[in-house]
Amino acid sequence: MAQDISEIMGKAEVLIEALPYIQRFNRKIIVVKYGGSAMADEKLKMSVIQDVVLLKLTGFKPVIVHGGGKDISKWVKKSGMEPRFVNGLRVTDEATMEIAEMVLGRVNKELVNMVQKLGVLGAGISGKDGGLLHVQKKLSGGEDIGFVGEVDKVNPKILYDLLERDFLPIVCPIGYDDDFNTYNINADDAACAIARALNAEKLAFLTDVEGVYKDPHDPSTLISVLDVEDMHKLLESGMVGGGMLPKLNNCIDAIENGVHKVHILDGRLPHSLLLEIFTSDGVGTMIVKENQEHV
Repeated sequence: MAQDISEIMGKAEVLIEALPYIQRFNRKIIVVKYGGSAMADEKLKMSVIQDVVLLKLTGFKPVIVHGGGKDISKWVKKSGMEPRFVNGLRVTDEATMEIAEMVLGRVNKELVNMVQKLGVLGAGISGKDGGLLHVQKKLSGGEDIGFVGEVDKVNPKILYDLLERDFLPIVCPIGYDDDFNTYNINADDAACAIARALNAEKLAFLTDVEGVYKDPHDPSTLISVLDVEDMHKLLESGMVGGGMLPKLNNCIDAIENGVHKVHILDGRLPHSLLLEIFTSDGVGTMIVKENQEHV
């Protein structure tokens, strides 16, 4: 019985530890970029959705921006084509764009369904809905890679309307240009642009790494907190490369354009989002402005 009481008290302490964070961020907007391995594993997928629903039910205003690159590649191959990439960006011709929009729409509605099974109203939209994401053609090293867009305008009205009416918006990264052509958008870029436009309290990237390392080959060098000045120094050191480089540039862009804090989390760790936001230690890397309190 004593052991049972000890376990119960331990649970109570966890809840009490979360209380100041719940109070602090009540009614604040948090944008969650969801992709990578956490989308491929059904248990991890449910873990992420549970986290976001709990944030919603404890007073946050979450917005999910999701990817789906692995599913797109799978369906491109099933259609008899071979996925092509230039500098990490998918070459997206008209046929590939059609597949991408179909696949992302399917993923979007699957996430809506999962949210609603947990008792929260989800609203799945693309960046075309309500004129949310306007783009220009994005080049890769000067090369035309087709219908890949770079966000140049965000109209967040549809998101504010959904949040005001107590929906949890779930956005797939599809946009349009001046001629209303459809474009695929890198999900990190879309999440960053949306977080800036909403002046979000937090932007959380669920990734396939634990966070930011001083030395990417040494897991013990994980950095818990970075300010923008230190981030610039880290990038200049040449220690950061690959897919983390554009992600960190997105983080800097978000912080310098109105987002209060950015979190880089390991989406492969169950409930990493809750652990980062509701505990004093956290589990990933938090990026802040200079001289900003680390909460």
